[in-house]
Amino acid sequence: MCGIVAYIGPRDAAPILLEGLARLEYRGYDSAGIAVAAKGSAGLKVRKQKGRVADLAASVPARFKGGTGIGHTRWATHGEPSDANSHPHLDGAERFAVVHNGIIENADELRAKLQSEGVVFRSETDTEVLAHLVAAHAVDGAELEDAVRAALKRVVGTYGIAVLDAERPDRIVVARNGSPIVLGIGEKEMFAASDVAALVRYTRQVVHLDDGELATVRADGFSTFTQDARITAKEPSTVDWEEAEYDTAGHAHFLIKEITEQPAAVERTLSGRIDERFATAHLGGLNMDAREARAFRRVKILGCGSAYYAGEMGAQLVEELARIPAHAEPASEFRYRNPVIEADTLYIAVSQSGETYDTLAAVQEVKRKGGRVLGVVNTVGSAIARECDGGVYLHAGPEISVASTKAFVSTVVAFALIALHLGRVHDLSPADGARIAAGLKALPGQIREVLEQEKEIAALAAKYARHEGMMFVGRVRGWPVAREGAQKLKEISYVHAEAYPASELKHGPLALISPELPTVAIVPDDELLEKNLTTMGEIRARRGQVLMVGHTRPEAKFTEDVILVPRNEPELDPILLTVPLQLLAYHAAVALERDVDKPRNLAKSVTVE
Repeated sequence: MCGIVAYIGPRDAAPILLEGLARLEYRGYDSAGIAVAAKGSAGLKVRKQKGRVADLAASVPARFKGGTGIGHTRWATHGEPSDANSHPHLDGAERFAVVHNGIIENADELRAKLQSEGVVFRSETDTEVLAHLVAAHAVDGAELEDAVRAALKRVVGTYGIAVLDAERPDRIVVARNGSPIVLGIGEKEMFAASDVAALVRYTRQVVHLDDGELATVRADGFSTFTQDARITAKEPSTVDWEEAEYDTAGHAHFLIKEITEQPAAVERTLSGRIDERFATAHLGGLNMDAREARAFRRVKILGCGSAYYAGEMGAQLVEELARIPAHAEPASEFRYRNPVIEADTLYIAVSQSGETYDTLAAVQEVKRKGGRVLGVVNTVGSAIARECDGGVYLHAGPEISVASTKAFVSTVVAFALIALHLGRVHDLSPADGARIAAGLKALPGQIREVLEQEKEIAALAAKYARHEGMMFVGRVRGWPVAREGAQKLKEISYVHAEAYPASELKHGPLALISPELPTVAIVPDDELLEKNLTTMGEIRARRGQVLMVGHTRPEAKFTEDVILVPRNEPELDPILLTVPLQLLAYHAAVALERDVDKPRNLAKSVTVE
């Protein structure tokens, strides 16, 4: 899981590579490096080191000239973060440079074979194998494209790569298999990257490579082809996102910027999708008519991390509004249990990036067995979006911070639209459809009301951040909210957080309750209010502290710390209950002086298994 940038054109490559890597640092930030080549120049100029992109940029000399280059920012998979393990990796003669995202599964076997042939390795990485393989096949005047194709035929695993040849600086060869590569089309210059974030400053015309596809990139254009050298035809698409969306815009961190952008993000997700005449949702991207939608007897939602928790909320919405059995499952586990794929089950894959490898693999497993898969993704043209039979784009805008906030909320809103659509196809009444539609339209304004409490929530976060752990509990609609709240706190503040159904507390976890383990209780004002208050009473009886997030202030005996959230329709309340937990996690991380946007050991787009 890392970031790749490549450039070829009339300008010096190094500043463009470094700027692009800085925009991709959320994808990996253990180390970084660049390699540059120039016509008539002897060899490659390479600079790489452990640390952040800013450290690399400070070490690059002023005279680092060359109009062709590749760069990389790394999240370690093979070998610890170090200068030697940083990309780019070179062959023994230092003619070829390779940057790589993904995992070469047969790297140990290939390394042993190459070593037996006299190759000396400088790193512990699987990527270095690729550099030596390319060199081994670049004999007798072979073209770079042919050498790369031959090398990749020996590889088992996933990759997004860019290859630079010091002897042919007029081109860069890139390839994709399970890890994204996007080409950017400029004016007499070309770019390539693992994410459009690195490209939008220079161009909005892009081409997404498919799995098994390669491309030769030159200053005056590109060509794409398959592993067997068959030419493919690719049409450019236009990126909707603007360069300014990748800046903090005066906020201290991307995370708080993205939290505050949620009202606008939800408005974009809803835009043009509520059909007031028929009290339903208009979702043409689903690519199925009412008869097809009605034929599905159950729904299975697949996602990882926060996308999985959004899927749990989505499953509840589908069951409540459409009265269809629905269930969410971690995509990372799905294909390994040899799942039974049923013709009358609608599968929905969830991913902010649209490139999450575990989720993509789950989609491919469903399709291989003949299932129907929809995608709920944020990134237009992403692998999951292209692989699915239809779906819903979030239009939440780019999300840079590793912890998902606005994409999470927009995902749940998208599920509410899907559930409303399926409900009206089944037995949801026009009156209930209109009620949900009105609730959806009220969400942006209500999220703004929650955000207005930031100062008070920050004070609570500072109070609770001193504890080493916290418990999050909720019932039914509140249970996935609790899970997402615990996820946010642990991933950016490093405070241990566990989520449990409130009903399960007395079946084991209550043993953990003490004055030093506070509990965040998700308590909507619904039919389970009294039961939730009883749970809070059980915690208080054991001298546990409680922070309640809900709609009404309870008696002081239950808790003194309350975050009040506006009421919406009961089915939609989990969306609003999530927002204060984002602020709580953010301000706890700030109070603890954590690296909020780049939490340790994590990366944004998980493109490895």
